Amino acid sequence: MNQVITSSAREAYGAIAPTFVRYSEDVLFGDVWRRGQLSLRDRSLITVAALAASGMTEQLPYHLRLAIDNGLSVEELTETFTHLAFYAGWPRAASALNVVKEVLA
Repeated sequence: MNQVITSSAREAYGAIAPTFVRYSEDVLFGDVWRRGQLSLRDRSLITVAALAASGMTEQLPYHLRLAIDNGLSVEELTETFTHLAFYAGWPRAASALNVVKEVLA
């Protein structure tokens, strides 16, 4: 559970938004992701499901790779999006599955 989670925020936004980077690294990934009530695996599953359900696929590649690093299998991820198709909409699930294909390529 002591795996270090790093964000891509520093590279993407460090030059223009250092406070955003600090919040991303210290609060989100340093505190929220470290709370003991959920495992990193569970947090990754919740995160990819929330991103897919809300149609926020731009952040999915990073979180899909993190989810795999945190112990989720590709089969579990694709099943998550298949399940979400009935609750969040078919197009959102299909978009998420397209991102899975891109990440695996």
